[in-house]
Amino acid sequence: MSRASRPHLPMRPLWRCRRCGAEWPCQPARLALLVEYRADRTALLVYLSTLMAEAGAQLSQLNGHGAPADLTDRFLSWARAR
Repeated sequence: MSRASRPHLPMRPLWRCRRCGAEWPCQPARLALLVEYRADRTALLVYLSTLMAEAGAQLSQLNGHGAPADLTDRFLSWARAR
């Protein structure tokens, strides 16, 4: 797979985008997820909640303290139905 077509996926346990290096989900990942789950926003929120819990646990271990405070905004707030 060429670099241009590589998807914006999370690099665990850092939870940064493998392609662009931004905090995941980055803007391109968010757009791709909205397109993929366009017919089922509830499934998207369940999926993102699961990933948020995984990210919180992994980032807590890396940081040596609690999960970052912005995880809800980072993983869920943008995906709620408008």
